[in-house]
Amino acid sequence: MAWWKAWDLTETLKSELSGKLERLIVALMYLPYRYEAKELHDAMKGLGTKEGIIIEILASRTKKQLQEIMKAYEEDYGSSLEEDIQADTSGYLERILVCLLQGSRDDVSGFVDPRLALQDAQDLHAAGEKIRGTDEMKFITILCTRSATHLLRVFEEYEKIANKSIEDSIKSETHGSLEEAMLTVVKCTRNLHSYFAERLYYAMKGAGTRDGTLIRNIVSRSEIDLNLIKCHFKKMYGKTLSSMIMEDTSGDYKNALLNLVGSDP
Repeated sequence: MAWWKAWDLTETLKSELSGKLERLIVALMYLPYRYEAKELHDAMKGLGTKEGIIIEILASRTKKQLQEIMKAYEEDYGSSLEEDIQADTSGYLERILVCLLQGSRDDVSGFVDPRLALQDAQDLHAAGEKIRGTDEMKFITILCTRSATHLLRVFEEYEKIANKSIEDSIKSETHGSLEEAMLTVVKCTRNLHSYFAERLYYAMKGAGTRDGTLIRNIVSRSEIDLNLIKCHFKKMYGKTLSSMIMEDTSGDYKNALLNLVGSDP
């Protein structure tokens, strides 16, 4: 379908629908990378930046996916995603987001140099635990430029040296959006499907539903790895994703989400 026809149909749907159902159906009308570009653009426009959305998308996508998102962003909004992030964030959060956007973590070879992994673990320990204050740039550089297989080995070595997990160190040494960004990189490195299962669970847990998070993660993963995410969800929380959607949503919105999620694992 030509993009302008899709746009016409999207505008027609917007005029016929409202609320959460409208948001879900409109999300489904976007091509994958254009949808993520839209989510990033919406997270930065207006007053206040929704850093959580930017962190979620940048930390969980591959280099190729990020390149496609950047291309779609520039085509649709006439500006550079990297420059907009730089304009909208600051300090170490800006640095980690730009570093993630550059997609230096991909390494399909799976090769791990044990000596470099040990050195990285020692450098992280020195940056956070052994000296007064934290060398945030050391954490950012290692977390954002090493492959997932390499980082898993670094986390193992780190725990041996520090007698605590890398997550615990990040929590004690950083705070706010920078802490969230670093922890998200660690979670996505350890298990991407568990990370998305957690995002979906906490979107529905407690009072009120975070519909933006629920819609974005179901729509963006529906044709990639949603079945694997559903398996991890059930293992982690002892209930199925669809059963939680049934408890937490209603009407046509609920039915549309259940159709997207499909049968239980």
